[in-house]
Amino acid sequence: MSDDGHQQTGHERVPSRQRRRFPGISSRAYEHPADRSALVALRKLSGFDTVFKALSGLLPERSLRLLFLSDSVRVSERQFSHLHDMLLDACYILDLEKVPPMYVTQDPQPNAMCIGLDEPIIVVSTGLVELLDEEEMRAVVGHEVGHALSGHSVYRTILLFLTSLALKVAWIPLGNLAIMAIVTALREWFRKSELSADRAGLLVGQDVRASMRGLMKIAGGNHLHEMNVDAFLEQAEEYDSGGDLRDSVLKILNVLPRSHPFTTVRAAELKKWAESRDYQRIMDGHYPRRSEDMDTSVSDSFRESAASYASDVKGSKDPLMKLVTDLAGGAGDLGGRVRRGFDGFRSPPPADGASADAPRGDQE
Repeated sequence: MSDDGHQQTGHERVPSRQRRRFPGISSRAYEHPADRSALVALRKLSGFDTVFKALSGLLPERSLRLLFLSDSVRVSERQFSHLHDMLLDACYILDLEKVPPMYVTQDPQPNAMCIGLDEPIIVVSTGLVELLDEEEMRAVVGHEVGHALSGHSVYRTILLFLTSLALKVAWIPLGNLAIMAIVTALREWFRKSELSADRAGLLVGQDVRASMRGLMKIAGGNHLHEMNVDAFLEQAEEYDSGGDLRDSVLKILNVLPRSHPFTTVRAAELKKWAESRDYQRIMDGHYPRRSEDMDTSVSDSFRESAASYASDVKGSKDPLMKLVTDLAGGAGDLGGRVRRGFDGFRSPPPADGASADAPRGDQE
């Protein structure tokens, strides 16, 4: 692609409004540390994904491509041209040379995905297209292009294939436990990759309020006049800090089967990243380049991932995360709080001089 925003084929790829472009940007610039560490490790396994691409005939990918081609609408200059412009725009902003095919499929549920081994395919539902305005949809298209740039579609398909293969040997003793460990780890990565793609969507749209509105609409529908972004973010704060240890356990059980984080959590995470120094550095033009990807240290990436999780635990207001922090720090009142039961992790410790085991009145 030339610097004036034209491909060698002559197709213009110019943003519809003035926004920054990121020539040669590596997906490492916006990837969540946990997502980045897994991808860096996989990229170091030279030829690994090539083998699975060669085996793509064993997967339903070819069938899916034919299905979308035959029973969905392919986005182009003649069909859904406004989405076509957004797609070219997103690829221009993130400097993705090969524009992925994009389809609109009839489905009232708002949804979008990026799949494929040989080359990524972006699919959006009619429910999503009808729900979001132009700037909100731009962030979603940028989100899916971010998946494509990160290679999530390839590595997700590889890991799904490995998981499917492992299920065939589930009859081995303790096989189910091993499979559940794989699936749980896979879903955790999926959730972190969604946070990465949300960041890519923000880099494309460069309008944090539009990104927030889109997430809010996905959660609550097209009644924007009845919703408020700040109040929506307050829900995330309440979710993170509210309740006692019982609620903490329920949160874990609720999220384990999901491939995506909860929408309030995604909104809060994106807002935090938008206010971070990392985001500002990217906007100022200081970001890792794709040409440096193979020189990235796997051990450094895993250390960053571990540090990120540790920071999340330390900064969390969730009662269970507070307990973990207390255990690590040797909290003096920990024994008394345990004896008082679950509610002891929601309420402040007793005042000086009061017995840890003294009965307490009912609390709201």
